[in-house]
Amino acid sequence: MSLLYTFILVVLAILAVLGIVVGVSNDAVNFLNSAIGSKVASFRNILLVASVGILVGVITSSGMMEVARSGVFHPEMFSFHEIMFLFLGMMLGNVILLDVFNSLGLPTSTTVSMVFGLLGSAMALAIFKISDSDTLTMANMGQFINSGKALAIVSGILLSVVIAFIVGGIYMYLSRVLFSFRYQKLFGKIGWLWCGVSLAGILYFAMFKGLKTSGLIPEEFVDWVNGNVALALLAMWAVSSIVLLFLQLCKVDILKVTILAGTFSLALAFAGNDLVNFIGAPYAAFDAFGIAKEAGSIDITMEELKTPVSANFLIMLGAGLVMILTLFFSNKTKKVIQTEQSLAGQDENSAGNFESNFISRAIVRGAVGINNFYERVTPRRVQIAIEKRFIPLPVEERGGLVYDRIRATVNLTCASLLIAVGTALKLPLSTTYVVFMVSMASSLADRAWGRESAVYRVTGVMTVITGWFITALAGFLISMVVTMLLAWGGWIAAVALSLLGIFLVIKGNFFPKKENKEAAKEDSKKSIDITDKSHNANEALIGYIENVCVDMESVTRIYGRTIVAVFKENRKVLRDMVKESNDLFFAAREQKYALLGMMKKLEQQDIVTAPFYVQVVDYMSETTKALIHITRPAFDHIDNNHTGFTKEQIVDLKEVNDAVEEIFSSINTMLRSRDFSDMSSILEKRDLLFDKIDDIMKSQLRRMRTEHMSTSASILYFNILNETKTMVLQSRNIMKSLEHFVED
Repeated sequence: MSLLYTFILVVLAILAVLGIVVGVSNDAVNFLNSAIGSKVASFRNILLVASVGILVGVITSSGMMEVARSGVFHPEMFSFHEIMFLFLGMMLGNVILLDVFNSLGLPTSTTVSMVFGLLGSAMALAIFKISDSDTLTMANMGQFINSGKALAIVSGILLSVVIAFIVGGIYMYLSRVLFSFRYQKLFGKIGWLWCGVSLAGILYFAMFKGLKTSGLIPEEFVDWVNGNVALALLAMWAVSSIVLLFLQLCKVDILKVTILAGTFSLALAFAGNDLVNFIGAPYAAFDAFGIAKEAGSIDITMEELKTPVSANFLIMLGAGLVMILTLFFSNKTKKVIQTEQSLAGQDENSAGNFESNFISRAIVRGAVGINNFYERVTPRRVQIAIEKRFIPLPVEERGGLVYDRIRATVNLTCASLLIAVGTALKLPLSTTYVVFMVSMASSLADRAWGRESAVYRVTGVMTVITGWFITALAGFLISMVVTMLLAWGGWIAAVALSLLGIFLVIKGNFFPKKENKEAAKEDSKKSIDITDKSHNANEALIGYIENVCVDMESVTRIYGRTIVAVFKENRKVLRDMVKESNDLFFAAREQKYALLGMMKKLEQQDIVTAPFYVQVVDYMSETTKALIHITRPAFDHIDNNHTGFTKEQIVDLKEVNDAVEEIFSSINTMLRSRDFSDMSSILEKRDLLFDKIDDIMKSQLRRMRTEHMSTSASILYFNILNETKTMVLQSRNIMKSLEHFVED
C-alpha cells in the first residue's frame, strides 16, 4: 500500500480528535445550559455529571457507523482510492466549518454538517468520475448518491424546529400558570407529580435513545416499548413520582435531582449516538484500508462498507475522554453557552449583542397586535388571574440565575421527550435544534421576551436558525470544493490541504489571536458589575468610575488611531477601529439597560448621588455614539476608495487631534486620581479647541469657493470636526457629573 493512504489515515485520526474538540465545543450547549442557567450546582460539578453521562454513553454504545459508511452515498460505486479522498475531503470541510461556527458563538448541528459534508464530497467524486467516463452522464448521479437520506434530514430539521418551539412554549406556559415564580409552597405539595413527568421523560430518553443499542436492554423489550410508548411513559411516570415523593420527604431537592438527571441523559445520548459524527468517517476509512490491503488492490470497490460494523471499545473510550477534556478546557464551549443564555435570560437587558432588522421588527409588531386582540376578547378577571402567575421575582431575589429551576426542568423534559418520541417514530431529529428551540420557546412563554428586548432576541434566534441552514449549504459546498481539489491534485493536494486544515483548526482553537488576548486583558481591568448582588448600590456607583476610566482611555486611543489611519488611508486599521468603537458603544448601551436593576437596590442615602450616576451613564453613551459617527464614515470613505484629504485638511486635523489628546489626557489623569481641582483648565482647553474648530471650518469653506475639492472628502472632514465637538462636550459633561458625584 502506498504511503499516501497511511498518511491519509493519520490525518483522519488527527481530524477525528480535532473534530471531537470542535464539535463538543458546539454541542455542549445541549446538555449543559439548563443546569448552568439554573445554577443547580457549581460549573465543575455540572461538568462532572455530564462527563459521567459521556463515559456511560461511549461505553454502552455499539457505535454503529452506517450513516458515515453508506447512509448518504453508495460505496460500491467508489474505489478504495476514491473513498479515501471522499472521507478526507469531508473531514477537512467539516472540522473547518464547525470551528467557524464556534468562533462566532453560534450553536449548530454536527449531524447536519457531517451528512451534508459527505453528500458534497460524494457528489464531487461522482462528477469527477462522470466527466472522465464515456458511458456515464449526470443522469446517472442517482447511482452514486443516496439523495433520500439528505431529504429526510432536511425535513427532520424543519419538523423538529417547529414542533420543539410549539411544545416547549405550551409546556412552559402551563407550568408557570400552575406554579408561578414563587413556586416553593405549591411545589411542596404536588411537585413530585410534576417532576415525575419530567423524570419519566428523561429516563425514557436515556434508556431508549441513549442505551437502545448498548445490549443492556433486551431487543424484545425495546420493541415492545417502541410499540407502546404511551403505556411505557405512564408506567415510568408512576414509578418516578413515587421515588421523588420519597426523596422529597427526605428533604432532598427533587428539582435539582431532575435537572442533573436530564443533564446526564442528554450527555449520555450525545456520546452514544452523535459520536459517529466525529469518528464515523475516519473509522470507515480505517476499515476501507483493511479491505483494500487484504485484497491487494487500491482499485477494489467498497461494497463491503455496507456491512454494519461496531466500533472498537478502546477507540470509543478514547473519544469519550477527549470529549470530557474538551468540556473542561475549551473556552469556545463557554462562548456558545453564552449565546443561548443571552437569548433565553430572564433580564430585559439579556438579549446579547444582536441588532434588530426589519423582519424581527415586523414579527414583534405582529405579536403585539395578537396580544392586543387577546386582551380585547379575554375577560378581565381571567387576565388578572393569569398575570399574577407571571409576576417575576425582583432582581435581588433571583440570586443571579439566568432562569429558575422550573424552566430548566421544562427545557430538559421537552427536549428529552421530543427526541425520544422522534427516535421511536424514526424521524431524523437534531439534538441541537430541539434543545435550542425548546429553550427559546420556554423563555418566550415565561415572558422573558419583554417589549424592551423582544426585537433583539428575535433577531438572535433568526441568526442561529439561519446558521443551521447555512451549515447544510456551507458543509456541502466546502466539502465538495475540497474533494474536487483532492481528486484533481492527487497526493500533492492531499498533503497540502491536510496540513493547511490541521494548522487552521489548531491555530484557531489553541492559539488565540493577539487582539483576543488584548481584549481579555482589557476585560480584566473592568470593575465590578453594577448588577452584582454581592455588592451594594453605593459600591456599584463608585466602582463604575473605574469603568469610565477604562472607556475614556479607549475613546482617546480609538479617536487618535482613526485620524492617523484616515491620513494614511489605512483600511485595515480603520476596520479595526470601527469594530472597537462598536463594542464600546454596545457596552455603554448595556450599562443604560442595567440602570433599572441597580436603581432598585438603592438605599435611601444613595438617592442624592444617583442622578449624577444616571447622567454619567448617559453622557458615556453619547460619547461613544459620537465616536462611532467618526469611525464608520471614515472607514466607508477609505473603503470606497474616495479621494483622501488635502495637505491643508491634514494639517488642520492634526492640530485638532493634538488638542483632543491633550484634553483627554487631562480628563484621564483626573479620573485616575479622583482629583477634579484642575477642572477650569479643561474648560479653557475645550473653549480654545472649539474656537479652533470654528476657524478651521471657515477656512475650509473659503477654500471650497476658490479651489476644486472632493465633495466626499469635504463631507467627511466636516463630519469629523462636528462629532469631535460633540465628543469633547459630552466628555466634559461626564467630568462635571463625576465631580459632583464624588463630592457627594
